[in-house]
Amino acid sequence: MSRIGKKPVPVPKGVKVSISDRTVNVEGPKGSLSFTHRPEVMVAEEDGSIAVTVDEAVQGEKRVRALWGTTRALIDNMMVGVDKGYTKKLEIHGVGWTSAVAGSTLKLTIGYANIIEVPIPAGINVQTEKQSITIDGADKQAVGQFAAATRAKRPPEPYNGKGIRYATEIIRKKEGKSAS
Repeated sequence: MSRIGKKPVPVPKGVKVSISDRTVNVEGPKGSLSFTHRPEVMVAEEDGSIAVTVDEAVQGEKRVRALWGTTRALIDNMMVGVDKGYTKKLEIHGVGWTSAVAGSTLKLTIGYANIIEVPIPAGINVQTEKQSITIDGADKQAVGQFAAATRAKRPPEPYNGKGIRYATEIIRKKEGKSAS
């Protein structure tokens, strides 16, 4: 049995859930999300929570147990996303390096000859100050993917610490060449 999959997913107040066929639709104050689950897994709404189950005959298969737990985790992430939302904070370290939002693009001045433009996907809000970027939205995967794509434009380098990093990330600096 999947230890994660058998736990019910609580539905927060102010969140509406509708299940039709294999599609789970969730609406809340931060937006709406939908997810189509695999046919091996069954999703049902019970007493203010969502139960994820699988058929007894295939319950012992490793792949089915993995899908069971994954489906439950994705539905739980949707509940948290439409209720509270997800946030990632990035910091830009470098002299004269800045960021700005222009329409639906994030413009990064990060030490290259050109300004790097990153298109902002729908459903994601980006706020910038001089050297910090705050990314938030209802979809955990989209927020994390956009933050990772932005960081990948200039990842932190270990000698001077320049680059784009997560606010909680710690970069271990390397010692440069030593004269012998």
